[in-house]
Amino acid sequence: MKEKLTIVKVGGKIVEEEDTLQQLLSDFASFPGYKVLVHGGGRSATKLATQMGIETKMVNGRRVTDEAMLDIVTMVYGGLVNKHVVAGLQGRGLNAIGLTGADMNVILSHKRLVTEVDYGMVGDVEKVNGAALASLIEKDIVPVIAPLTHDGKGHLLNTNADTIAGETAKGLADFFDVTLIYCFEKKGVLRDVDNEDSIIPIITKEYFAKYVADGTIQDGMIPKLENAFSAINAGVSQVIIASAAVLRGYGGTIIKK
Repeated sequence: MKEKLTIVKVGGKIVEEEDTLQQLLSDFASFPGYKVLVHGGGRSATKLATQMGIETKMVNGRRVTDEAMLDIVTMVYGGLVNKHVVAGLQGRGLNAIGLTGADMNVILSHKRLVTEVDYGMVGDVEKVNGAALASLIEKDIVPVIAPLTHDGKGHLLNTNADTIAGETAKGLADFFDVTLIYCFEKKGVLRDVDNEDSIIPIITKEYFAKYVADGTIQDGMIPKLENAFSAINAGVSQVIIASAAVLRGYGGTIIKK
């Protein structure tokens, strides 16, 4: 029987504000079993870019990453945010290690092809080295993964943190019984976006199709759930969409096969 592993993806807002960061670190450190943390940091990157006179360009919610912006996100994601998280976890008794996709060759990507939009130095994941990550995890080392990958040719690439979490979960499914948790600002997938407590507790593929057809689920939640079912189909046991309070046992929507 495979050991259980939980992969937690947290948005930048959670790790960029001191009160929510400290709560997250305590909750994550107390969470039982093997675990991996994937984080964002976009607001801090935008702030630093502004301070340095570098324009931030966003298209469809995605950051356009030229060479100057790549330097910014590397400093912020792989340095400032990642190391604050790692130090905080060390202070709570977890032997954490900060990684980008280039470290140990854990996540290989290719530069996104130019179609309607040229996103610049943005990576689409090709392969996750699950064996390398598993070798750390089995030694009770907790990987903390920044949203940066590499192309194997010496170039770093800015890569969506949700995608990294999903692909990492798939890559580790051969080694562990994986649960993937996406933490965001809501308590879960909601029946009514204006009612924080209208959480849909469980969504299967059949229910997903029904909720999309009747308009209950729409907009940005659709691709998030499509990513969740992609992970399930690749061997991930379950995906949970929730606020960070789910680490203390509160709320959350479970996506199951």
